[in-house]
Amino acid sequence: MKRRIALLGLALLPLAAMASEGSVKWGYEGENGPENWAKLSPDFFACSGKNQSPIDLSGFIQAELKPLKIKYQAGGQSIVNNGHTVQINYAPGSSLSLDGKVFELKQFHFHAPSENLIKGKSYPLEGHLVHADKDGNLTVLAVMFVKGKANKALAQAWAAMPQEAGEPQALPTQVSALELLPKSRAYYRFNGSLTTPPCSEGVRWLVLKHPVTASAEQIAAFEKVMHHPNNRPVQSVNARPVLD
Repeated sequence: MKRRIALLGLALLPLAAMASEGSVKWGYEGENGPENWAKLSPDFFACSGKNQSPIDLSGFIQAELKPLKIKYQAGGQSIVNNGHTVQINYAPGSSLSLDGKVFELKQFHFHAPSENLIKGKSYPLEGHLVHADKDGNLTVLAVMFVKGKANKALAQAWAAMPQEAGEPQALPTQVSALELLPKSRAYYRFNGSLTTPPCSEGVRWLVLKHPVTASAEQIAAFEKVMHHPNNRPVQSVNARPVLD
């Protein structure tokens, strides 16, 4: 349990803290890029594991996946540009129930282009809603974005989006994660990892089948702030089942 909690803390701390002075610097390009993450530090050994995320979701196994039990309230209270993504930190009180456990929503963040692929298809933007249970076990709910109508939750968050990496800033009004989700909550499921160092495995992944829209301007604004793509390449599925 102590190890799970330690990994949870590492996953939920602003990623900039992991790349601060005296710690290992990682990124998405060059010598510190994804292909070298496992070599940068012994703490990143899991990045070369067999159950890594993201993946290309295909070769599905039919399963009776239970409907998601989502209880979200408006709780996005601060925003941070940590140099690796833009992250909205969430107040306690919102949760997702799965496998008889309650996972509290801790934060959500974004990758452009998408990290996961669905049947080989890439999307211009992907959101990751990160949840943790009382023992530090993680569940990530992933949602894909296509270009179209502006997204209300993004509009609220992007209005306060820091243009440079730095400390979290309070949002003027709390953002609701529900505004990020499609009406249909049908999903795929697989076991994977964090998609950034330390790439810890044992993460439950739920990828929503139906995308939502974001305007071209909203997607471009995120890309401009990141300065470069922030998606880890897809990893080998190996022997993992991808449930449909």
